[in-house]
Amino acid sequence: MIQFTIEDRNGERQPIEIPEGINLSLMEVLKASDYNVLATCGGMALCATCHVQVLEGLDALPPARDAELDMLDTLPDAEFDSRLSCQIRVDEALEGGIFKIKGPEQ
Repeated sequence: MIQFTIEDRNGERQPIEIPEGINLSLMEVLKASDYNVLATCGGMALCATCHVQVLEGLDALPPARDAELDMLDTLPDAEFDSRLSCQIRVDEALEGGIFKIKGPEQ
């Protein structure tokens, strides 16, 4: 099992446990876990509405690709630790990570 933590917009943290090899993005897991994530483009890195801040575990993640970086550049509240949850695959790199939901609500 892969364990990580989600911090919602109210600052409340909830542990998440996902089976290994599930082949989902973090955005898909957030939506399936009933988090209010807009994800307008459905995971194509075209809208930045699934913006998360990586509070812990950023160094373990693969680097952001150009399309993701371009979208993050459009956000006024993007920080060095901002990522699009649709571009983060759920695998062992997420183990122990803490992700804060930043994108707009539905």
